[in-house]
Amino acid sequence: MRPLDVEALFPELAAFRGTTTRLHPRPGRPEPSASSVGGPMLWPADEPWPMCDEAHGRGRGRRPADIHRYRQVLAAAWAREQSSGPTQEERELLDDLHRVHRIPGTSDTDPLPMIGLAQFYRRDVPDLAAGPDDCDLLQLFWCPFDAHGPGRYDLNLHLRWRRSWEVAEPLAEPPQPLVVGADCFVPEPCVLHPEQVVTYPFAGLLPEDLCARIDAWETAAEEEAEESADDNTAETPAYQYDLSIPPGWRVGGFASWHLTDPYPMDCLTCTTPMHLLLTIDSSEWDGGSGSWTPLEDRNQATRPCATPTEVAVGRWGELNLFACPTDPEHAHRWSIQ
Repeated sequence: MRPLDVEALFPELAAFRGTTTRLHPRPGRPEPSASSVGGPMLWPADEPWPMCDEAHGRGRGRRPADIHRYRQVLAAAWAREQSSGPTQEERELLDDLHRVHRIPGTSDTDPLPMIGLAQFYRRDVPDLAAGPDDCDLLQLFWCPFDAHGPGRYDLNLHLRWRRSWEVAEPLAEPPQPLVVGADCFVPEPCVLHPEQVVTYPFAGLLPEDLCARIDAWETAAEEEAEESADDNTAETPAYQYDLSIPPGWRVGGFASWHLTDPYPMDCLTCTTPMHLLLTIDSSEWDGGSGSWTPLEDRNQATRPCATPTEVAVGRWGELNLFACPTDPEHAHRWSIQ
């Protein structure tokens, strides 16, 4: 529930109302038959696993198993009652787990398994876009190194739509990269708790007069709050952080453009304006978007709940993936905010 009814203040927003499905990932043990982040993928045993085929360094980094163990040790240390953090023995183990390893003889073109980042069944996610040929499952993979593209700092993503009922023999042990470029590429297995909520476009994409009125309302509310002598006055809700686009992992809805000015995200094949397919966020909420914090988390420590997947994009930003509404098989596009 939002802090106030924004349509009561600005009735014109009703014409722009949409929905998005917040995924609410939580650490768990998902099955291949479930929607998840970082869980096992429903992948046919006779189908090649996605590989990164771009030439870049891939023989130096941290081992995925070490990353998972490091997180477990650190979380257990801080979870102890009246804990002062890791013991000396745990610190030594953490130092060892944090070491960078080299894989001798690795070339820049050796096969590099991508990491299965997430999968979503249409039955679980109301705002999941229609896939090709009645596919009911969307799977997302990425290369665990940000060393792609002309600038050698881009991501390499792979999306796969499939019909889950056609997977007769699932792959039991998918290939894994020996090392990864950064621990933020390795997700912790999370089960999902989808919640469909109302959402509105980024303010900069609204009609100019409506955007100006929202700005004026926010400015007046901030000035009134500053003049108030009541120290218990609640923070003034803001359109961007509280009333329009929720934070966290979510499917569908509208993209945020808080880092850059909005720019056209058109299909490179047919020039159709693309729709937001998925947002991968580095946190489920932060200091500016705390009103979206689930009620059950508001009295708990922030970090374990706000960063359940351990995935981070850029400098703790969000990755927006776009799909062509005309043909879902057209190449996807993405932006980082």
